[in-house]
Amino acid sequence: MINIKEDERLSRLNHSCAHLLAQAIKHLYPNAKFWVGPVVEEGFYYDIDLGDKTITEDDLPLIEKEMKKISKDGKRIVRHELTREEALDMFKEDPYKIDLISRMDDDTLITCYSQGDFTDLCRGPHVDTVKELKNFKLLKIAGAYWKGDSNNQMLTRIYGICFDDIESLENHLQELEELKQRDHRKIGKDLGIYMMSDLVGRGLPMYLPNGFTLWNLLENYIRDKEIKRGYVHVQTPPLGNVNLYKTSGHLEHYKDSMFPIMEVEDEEYVLRPMNCPHHMVMYSNDIHSYKELPIRIAEIARDCRYESSGSLKGIERVRSFCQNDCHIFCTPDQIESEFKGVVDLILEVYKELGISNYKFELSLRDPEDKVKYHQDDEMWNLAENKLREVLNDLGVEYVEKIGEAAFYGPKLDVQVKPVVGNEVTLSTCQLDFCLPSKFDLKYVDADGSKKTPVVIHRAILGTLDRFIALYLEETKGNLPLWLAPVQMKVIPVNNKYHLEYATKITEMLKENGIRVKLDDREEKLGYKLRESQIEKVPMTIILGQNEVDNNTISFRRHASEDTTTLTIDEFINKVNDEIKNKVRY
Repeated sequence: MINIKEDERLSRLNHSCAHLLAQAIKHLYPNAKFWVGPVVEEGFYYDIDLGDKTITEDDLPLIEKEMKKISKDGKRIVRHELTREEALDMFKEDPYKIDLISRMDDDTLITCYSQGDFTDLCRGPHVDTVKELKNFKLLKIAGAYWKGDSNNQMLTRIYGICFDDIESLENHLQELEELKQRDHRKIGKDLGIYMMSDLVGRGLPMYLPNGFTLWNLLENYIRDKEIKRGYVHVQTPPLGNVNLYKTSGHLEHYKDSMFPIMEVEDEEYVLRPMNCPHHMVMYSNDIHSYKELPIRIAEIARDCRYESSGSLKGIERVRSFCQNDCHIFCTPDQIESEFKGVVDLILEVYKELGISNYKFELSLRDPEDKVKYHQDDEMWNLAENKLREVLNDLGVEYVEKIGEAAFYGPKLDVQVKPVVGNEVTLSTCQLDFCLPSKFDLKYVDADGSKKTPVVIHRAILGTLDRFIALYLEETKGNLPLWLAPVQMKVIPVNNKYHLEYATKITEMLKENGIRVKLDDREEKLGYKLRESQIEKVPMTIILGQNEVDNNTISFRRHASEDTTTLTIDEFINKVNDEIKNKVRY
């Protein structure tokens, strides 16, 4: 998707179109008052106080009609410079503009722009005439608190987009429709993946049977890979004593993202925002020799972080989530091999899951910053050089981000560009020289001395919640056979003659570990087939008299009308092979 703000011409065009919207609103709703109408990445919006009037998206065509009428008049857009007193007098009937003017510095140059019978306070720039503003579309309506403060008046926010030509507009609208169809919130609802309830709490997803099946498949998938690579899995509680987070330093540095402290029997607890402190304590439970290292403690762990209600988005941004987390305790000499093992695992998983639109970012310290970073030049130089060497040896392309490291060590982030929305961090791998010291962690070295281990924090799938959201959007809900909650549907052509055979096939497939449903409703075959397509079931089995007579199975893949017929054994072998090899179509 194009970023309107980054294109000078489109930015000017959309800024002007926001004024065109405001002028049309003023014609239709004379008592309207206006806050701000900026250009954003997606186009423009204007925040408006309509008083006792309420508009819905059904009213947008009427507003567009008035905008087109104004555009046809072709009035010039004229810039004026004002003194502070002139500006206050000109907008004396609009408290929102008065607020803007009153907060400007005395030496600020105040400008406004006029187009016919409408004048708006604005810095500009704008196009020359409203005639240039004819290829636009109003997209949606939302509510927005004045100045973003929930204690203030709720304003009506109208979003729109404007282009130079109709073809660009239509292409953009088609892209928006495609993105709408890919939105994981829509797909999640259509496929019965998850639900939300204000009664349960905002940002607290509940996974329905299909969603929990998908969840378990992903959890088992990543756990099996970790076990093969020597990880040990644990379970720790989703809350902890406040002293745990005082020791780790999270209470001091992360408090704003944590839920409030709970008092229980003269003790204080918090819901945990991350799992590192628990795993540090778990490591300290035993005395470790250098021969035991590396120790890789992994957990699919439930965490809770406070997110403002405005930032919540489906299961992409939630208040309760599960991390595919791990902490690797190793010696300094093992950093390179362990880091390489993490990168190898990331690349292996991405290849199998079909994730291709990603890039590596190596976040390093700023040596000149003596406040933000743990002061140990030897440690930083060693760690950063080892990470570079691994990435170079693997032939992985990456960019270095100076000053973006965590305070305790350098890190590698894998940035994924989803088909919907902005770039997100999926996988991470961070070196930590500080937390082991805070918890006084030790191992006995070869010479009998006690040394502090290095900790590598890593997450491959990130949070399962966000990963499921991203993967639903990436695949448009067309999950590969091995990940689909319902792998196939069995549909008898006629229940009277073919249901018995369909039931037999269904039971046989279940015995072979295949997730299958029998559609034995008294509905027309065409209706059942369409419904199976809508539900994005990877395979639909159609059983009629020919299949009964020949003891065969006929099936169609999702989004295909081609029918393939195989013997029962051939079909089961084919399906098992696709599942085992994680085949994607």
